[in-house]
Amino acid sequence: MEKKKCPQCKNLILKTSPTCLYCGRPNKFITKEYVNKKWNKNNNVFDYIFINKYLVFILFLIFIVVVIIFS
Repeated sequence: MEKKKCPQCKNLILKTSPTCLYCGRPNKFITKEYVNKKWNKNNNVFDYIFINKYLVFILFLIFIVVVIIFS
């Protein structure tokens, strides 16, 4: 892991850390692009889960109807 010095307290911190562990200074300034990149990558997961739950519900409903008809 690459490290750099914090400009405020001069301690070594990881380049990937969002804030300095010692003084709390932000390592990456929060911008609209940064927030959108963090939140938009998970939207496909929610769509996939919703579609799967919908399909499972339909299959369960069809199964119940078939059981009722053939019993």
